[in-house]
Amino acid sequence: MQQPHWNFEQDPTDEAMDETSFNLRAYFDRMDDAKMRQYREAWSDAELMEWDGNFKSDATLLLPCSEREVDAAEYRRVLLQCLAYRGRLREGAGTVR
Repeated sequence: MQQPHWNFEQDPTDEAMDETSFNLRAYFDRMDDAKMRQYREAWSDAELMEWDGNFKSDATLLLPCSEREVDAAEYRRVLLQCLAYRGRLREGAGTVR
């Protein structure tokens, strides 16, 4: 697997982090930037789940090796943090692939 150009997984945060938190951040590190830029906050949970394509029938994200489930609310919250992180990198470091 090719390593991502991002390192959101290790970006400092004031939030308490557990294994699942780090796994979700790593999941977003590997998400294609073009796909991530398609995200719209106005989407319903069903639209979000369809767009991502990796949610289970119980409406939680399929995130292997995690100790707890990630629902749409947590997914959205961390996704917005990741989008802000990528934006900061673009502004501060020029072009990031």
